[in-house]
Amino acid sequence: MRPRSVAYIGLGANLAGPRRQVERAVDELAALPKSRLTAVSRLFRTAPVGPQDQPDFINAAARLETGLAPEALLHAMQHIERAHGRVRSGTRWGPRTLDLDLLLYDDLHRALPGLDLPHPEIARRAFVLVPLAEIAPAGLYIPGQGRLDLLLAAIDQAGVEPLDAAEQAGGQHAGPVGADGARRDERSGSDPEAGASAAGVAGMSARGALS
Repeated sequence: MRPRSVAYIGLGANLAGPRRQVERAVDELAALPKSRLTAVSRLFRTAPVGPQDQPDFINAAARLETGLAPEALLHAMQHIERAHGRVRSGTRWGPRTLDLDLLLYDDLHRALPGLDLPHPEIARRAFVLVPLAEIAPAGLYIPGQGRLDLLLAAIDQAGVEPLDAAEQAGGQHAGPVGADGARRDERSGSDPEAGASAAGVAGMSARGALS
């Protein structure tokens, strides 16, 4: 069996009930084969980075332990996007029903066909760094970009706001909450050795696309 790797995934949506789009995507990530969802950030409301004539985004980050190779994980994420009605029109930073970005996969630093690891825009995107910092170690080194805590301290976080308590509670997901407000989850997909059910949950949020 392939050893488990740690992947961090960014989630975002601003169309068709974006909070629910993100929450459903979290459940679907938890159900991936050979994978265990171990943490999800709070949901954040974020201002669009690109064209301003579109709704705010809902963003979050998730941590996944997985036996899927990077290309297989990316393929599974794109399948989830399509199931949510995502259409890739080629417009950068435009509105979308769901955006899933593979931010980090272990300490890989390489360009794969259709996939750069780590994601090249992490250090320049507060809507990625803020949720990521809730579920990743402060000293996490992002290859080629720097330490997570230093990147977070250096970026303008204006326009990235956690949903208030009432909005967070409105979601369907429940899970243990750490002191930072992030959800610690232990959901797994169809990996027979993972043990946990994919039912149950943790509320989240995600933001627009990195690209």
